[in-house]
Amino acid sequence: MIPRRTRFGSGLVATLALTAPVALAAQEMADVEIQTQQVRDGVYMLVGEGGNIGLSVGEDGVFVIDDQFAPLTERILEAIAAITAEPVRFVFNTHWHGDHTGGNENMGEAGALLVAHANVRRRMSVDQVLERIGRDPSTTPASPESALPVVTFTEDVSFHINGDRLHAFHVANAHTDGDAIVHFERANVVHMGDTFFQGRFPFIDTASGGSIDGLIAAVGEALAVMDPDTRVIPGHGSLSGRDDLRAYRDALVAMRSSIAGLVAEGMSLEEIQEARPIQAQAQAWEQDRATEDAFVATLHHGIREAGR
Repeated sequence: MIPRRTRFGSGLVATLALTAPVALAAQEMADVEIQTQQVRDGVYMLVGEGGNIGLSVGEDGVFVIDDQFAPLTERILEAIAAITAEPVRFVFNTHWHGDHTGGNENMGEAGALLVAHANVRRRMSVDQVLERIGRDPSTTPASPESALPVVTFTEDVSFHINGDRLHAFHVANAHTDGDAIVHFERANVVHMGDTFFQGRFPFIDTASGGSIDGLIAAVGEALAVMDPDTRVIPGHGSLSGRDDLRAYRDALVAMRSSIAGLVAEGMSLEEIQEARPIQAQAQAWEQDRATEDAFVATLHHGIREAGR
């Protein structure tokens, strides 16, 4: 069982580690423990601080999906070593955010090949402005060359490893403009990256090309490769299944629709926030009022952009 703090408390530390000095970030994560959960034979999920890590483990070596933060690399590698003595051969980034790519430099120096969508390398190569609607923007400095993906793709790429085919496919303008979902075809597991925040409102990085419509479409693309037995690794939250992901997609659609209707009536953002059209979902996901209002602002922004 994943502790409640780990499931819902990662946002503050994630934001801090994206923007704060390395020493401060390391201090904040000094007590983080890496937990291991077996998903299928040869497939694992690691939970620490930041995005959930996916693993394919076998005689061909270790394939890692996302690597959280640099101060956690040693603990992540120790958790992997407790599963297998095989080396980490690949690290695949589902998008550019530091809670998914922060360990890249360490992993690359340890011999792993870094892989991601072309837009991930492009964004990591220069300073990025991280904007959360309703909050002050912050700047994420460019990553060092040694942290950048060495192999990039634009549409999809497959890895034939450990008796499985891991098919990674790009989903456009969802959480960011560089998102990729990874389908373990034999194991019947899908790693969603941050296109799926289980049990909470998602963060849609509009400054990085993310959009509510793209996010809904991305979840639909993932559902299309699933069956009732598929296990789903979310970017944040607990291990899930197809029904959980479908419920998440349906909630996104319903919330977008309710706010779009109020926008069509001519209501301002402030009036919509006061009307609280997504209050029931906020309560179901145990989200506070500030988080609810921020997501209303995100949806309002996306709907207005789509209408231009």
